Amino acid sequence: MLLVGLAACLAGGCRSQDAAATAEVTATRRIMGAPWTIVVHAADADAGEAAIAAAFAEIERLEQVLSDYVPESELSRLSAAAPTAEPVQVSDDLWRVLVRAESLREASGGAFDIAVGPLTSLWRQSRRSGRLPRDDKLAAARAAVGAGTIELVPGEQAVRLPKAGTRLDPGGIGMGYAADRALEILAALGIDAAMIDASGDILVSGPPPGRDGWRVAIAPLRPGGEGEVVVLTDAAVTTSGDAYQAVEIDGTRYSHIVDPRTGIGVAGPAAVTVIAPDATTADSLATAASVLGPEAGGALVEAFPACSARFLWQDNGETRVETTSRWPAAPGGNVLR
Repeated sequence: MLLVGLAACLAGGCRSQDAAATAEVTATRRIMGAPWTIVVHAADADAGEAAIAAAFAEIERLEQVLSDYVPESELSRLSAAAPTAEPVQVSDDLWRVLVRAESLREASGGAFDIAVGPLTSLWRQSRRSGRLPRDDKLAAARAAVGAGTIELVPGEQAVRLPKAGTRLDPGGIGMGYAADRALEILAALGIDAAMIDASGDILVSGPPPGRDGWRVAIAPLRPGGEGEVVVLTDAAVTTSGDAYQAVEIDGTRYSHIVDPRTGIGVAGPAAVTVIAPDATTADSLATAASVLGPEAGGALVEAFPACSARFLWQDNGETRVETTSRWPAAPGGNVLR
């Protein structure tokens, strides 16, 4: 996910705690094919650097579990084994991700599907060529996606992939899960004020010393516009949209985000921002809501406790915005001039 950025890190509004009692430490590293930035407030610089190093180590470990770009990752090896005659036991991390993904696939009516890999591969070819996928190739890819593609066996913590050609794509959930696990590492090391920016997926814990929260700027529909700012603690925010990754084919602008039900990129321009208690939920819900659109996507987000969303899209040359009931900023239904 892209499009969300940290705005000056800190929010206005002072608390009584002593801001000088901790050191702020920041580091950036490229993992999972994207830049990750971690900011922590620790007792001193050494403690902060050690905590960040441990968090990055956890993210790198999870890359070897969840990446579909690393051929030897656990997820890649599971995909390569399809169709599996018998259930394959998987690690705790991969199991948790697949359980969450399958739950959201069902809740979203297939708008989110971690088995969308065959379609995302085909759509990447369309983005490069500027042509829609051929009908025969699209039909073949769609046959390996959807309900029944993944069979979970809870008693064995095992997975069966019954269809040939199934490929798992964790793009809408894997980075969020890794961010959540990294924040748990920081908390275990005594860091209670931290921010993780996973290429735009933002996850924060408690507020920095002397502040009420982390100030996060949500990017606008198109690059260069003015973004809305929200102040968060113990929450995640993710924006899914086509501002930076889009292609125009036959006069229609399409996102890199593929609708698993059709195999075609979501038509734009449009952007969806989701705020949730954790990054796994924010990441995956933003993807599903982007596919579903404001009405059905908004209803899906409303069904998740403590979650909210803002939808932006173009309507006859005007940029429209709708928000769900728990959105912390302006009410929905406005037209941005």
